[in-house]
Amino acid sequence: MAKPSTKKTANSPHAAGDDESARGRLLSAATHLFCKNGINATGIDAIIEEAGTAKTTLYKLFGSKTNLVNAVLESEGRQWREWFIGAMEDGGGDAQAKLTRIFPALKSWFAEERFYGCPFINAVGEHDKDARQFRNIALKHKKIVLGHIEKLAGELGCNEPVVLAHQLGLLIDGAIVAAMVSRDPGVADTAALAASPLLSQSKPRKKRAEQLMAV
Repeated sequence: MAKPSTKKTANSPHAAGDDESARGRLLSAATHLFCKNGINATGIDAIIEEAGTAKTTLYKLFGSKTNLVNAVLESEGRQWREWFIGAMEDGGGDAQAKLTRIFPALKSWFAEERFYGCPFINAVGEHDKDARQFRNIALKHKKIVLGHIEKLAGELGCNEPVVLAHQLGLLIDGAIVAAMVSRDPGVADTAALAASPLLSQSKPRKKRAEQLMAV
């Protein structure tokens, strides 16, 4: 009796598993190289060498380098948001406590060996400033992050939660760029000092009055 064929077809579980494994390795390699060296400076050959895959596999799974860049940004954005929002929410507490966790969380990120700045800022920065492709992905990412901060600002009792969210967003982006350039995680502390008056002024009037009476 002949043995069952072990040849992998496009629809076989083994082929699907291999594709998923290769996709993960390509995303990991591309993320590292794009963030460290830049998108334009990173060629397909460098990516497949680090990923340990064939060039045909990359094109089969992603179709082009541009699609791979898009996949990296989408994946990085999702993972970063999960981490960042989780860092604010972990430990519970009120909105004030959650918002004050922003910059200590960033400081821990800045101290990591593989901190290369924000992939969205980097992607937009090294491409045609009129191009919308990466800008749209970056804006989508930013909207989700600011939306969560805005929600917390509303819970804090801020009269203009959108304004506070954008103010904190500017401090976040500034700290990321400054940390990337200086390689100094301490810039997050400076950003936290700048954010402190914004958060204090945004407390509900009743709560501020109670604090003044307690002094």
